[in-house]
Amino acid sequence: MNKESFSASYAAAGVDITAGYKSVELMKRHIARTHIPGVVGDVGGFGGLFRPELAGMKEPILVSGTDGVGTKIRLAQLLDKHDTIGIDCVAMCVNDVVCAGAKPLFFLDYIACGKNVPERIADIVAGVAEGCVQAGCALIGGETAEHPGVMAEDDYDLAGFVVGIADREKMLDNAATKAGDVLIALPSSGVHSNGFSLVRKVFRIGEADISAPCEALGGASVGQTLLTPTKIYVKAILALMEAVTVKGVSHITGGGFYENIPRSIPEGLSARIEKSAVRTPSIFDLIQKTGDIPERDMFNTFNMGVGMTVTVSAADADRALEVLRENGEEAYILGEIVKGGERVQLL
Repeated sequence: MNKESFSASYAAAGVDITAGYKSVELMKRHIARTHIPGVVGDVGGFGGLFRPELAGMKEPILVSGTDGVGTKIRLAQLLDKHDTIGIDCVAMCVNDVVCAGAKPLFFLDYIACGKNVPERIADIVAGVAEGCVQAGCALIGGETAEHPGVMAEDDYDLAGFVVGIADREKMLDNAATKAGDVLIALPSSGVHSNGFSLVRKVFRIGEADISAPCEALGGASVGQTLLTPTKIYVKAILALMEAVTVKGVSHITGGGFYENIPRSIPEGLSARIEKSAVRTPSIFDLIQKTGDIPERDMFNTFNMGVGMTVTVSAADADRALEVLRENGEEAYILGEIVKGGERVQLL
């Protein structure tokens, strides 16, 4: 901590730079958990440093992604629980880049807040670090900015940025996908980090009590269930790519089935899915019934229990399921690829 740096004038304007220094000190132990080969130096410089291992790669391609947590962050603030929202931030980024077949290398975060409370900032970064550990990447830097007069004291927002790498010849581009291929579902941990503007409206979050036990959720509260962090699929997908030919991967985020699954399937082909095959957690049933939401809107907004889909040939389906289950995923056959028709056919 720089004990000589202090501005009384800046503090009077609402920015406490010494709180920023304390935040960095508190978060260092969390950041240290994420160090992997390639990390150069420590946090505190003007840029994060990383030396990638390129041996064995014919044509290395960097794959980047950036995202935030959206209005789910409001739940963390209302419940005063800040140590998991960072996992969501990492997940939203790394789950995207692995869809291209890229291994995440390093991550940076950005936290904007009304007032820097060092312990709260450290909790947020603890979640970011945990997400990086789950994804196998390093947290090599970030930024925390106080915005007095722009944000309320207890408000904050969180965004992140990841860089991954892939050998061009091994990248996923869905070109080999054909009719008869199998679509595999990787279950979600719940609502993940999309559709929360609708969720907040349905449950009147900010007005109604979301901390009471809910019978429809097996005794868990609505708030506890919704705050469950987004699942990170990186290690399972990378292991699967080593075992079988993966033809396409889709991260089911905003837009649900109808927007995301077609992104992993070439034009002229469709995903045919039996709705009865979708293993939907009870939170989605509760959202639909409470909000009187049409089924089409549910599948066009939420992941409905499917966090990611993978396309493989029918001949590789059993082996793919075996590998995914060995890597902690209760994967199952969701549907098949067919010619023509609507891009997603929910029957």
